[in-house]
Amino acid sequence: MTEQISEGLSQTTIAELHELAGRYPQARSALLPMLHLVQADQGRVTAEGIGVCGQILGLTEAEVSAVATFYTMYKRRPMGTHHVGVCTNTLCAVMGGDEIFERLCGHLDVGNDETSEDGRITLEKVECNAACDFAPVMMVNWEFFDNQTPESAVEVVDRLRAGEAVQSTRGATITSWREAERVIAGFEDGLVDEGPAAGPASLVGLEIADERGWAAPPLEASGTEAAPESTTEAVAEADTSRAGSETVADQSPADVEGGKDPDESEGTHD
Repeated sequence: MTEQISEGLSQTTIAELHELAGRYPQARSALLPMLHLVQADQGRVTAEGIGVCGQILGLTEAEVSAVATFYTMYKRRPMGTHHVGVCTNTLCAVMGGDEIFERLCGHLDVGNDETSEDGRITLEKVECNAACDFAPVMMVNWEFFDNQTPESAVEVVDRLRAGEAVQSTRGATITSWREAERVIAGFEDGLVDEGPAAGPASLVGLEIADERGWAAPPLEASGTEAAPESTTEAVAEADTSRAGSETVADQSPADVEGGKDPDESEGTHD
């Protein structure tokens, strides 16, 4: 059993896709959020969604498909009500991420990127969740569950399957995957202020700095040059910097006679 997939994009969603395209100076820049909105409506990136995005943005279906198949957050198969991602990258793996993933596979009777029979959970092994100080980490619909164990992970998915209200370890209310995709697309759900922006472990360095009165030096004292005032100045500055770097490289002894300075004498050996 899988979650019910919409038969077609709703007129509301099509209007919102046009709205997203209008938010950007170059409309094609809206493709990423538009694909997330398609997922919010249809539970995956469908052929219809690809076609509609292409029509709105003046792109071919091949161009849209190239993006939809490149990023792992875009799904081409029906998703469950909730997406559970277990980090098994280096630190999380060492701290127990592999064990958590294997336990959930057995508990849900699924493999990687598969959905439980009841359609409630899609389980995925994911790369770094950028929360190494809370390893091992699991995410539900992109909300953090820090310092997990196999037992706590199983408890979370069981509560989700039972339809209970669940909060992440940082306080955010867990909605459905589709609702989360709509937020990623750029349509707020009013829950943005739930929970802290960072967990305690991430703030330890800041707390120590505050206690000891440490502060970063001001920009003018660090030798940092003022930022260019316009795009034209930024491009010119980048071109000048690149040309200077290339000139230095061209003159480097490493590019001449195997790394020897041409002014250096060969010397003799007995």
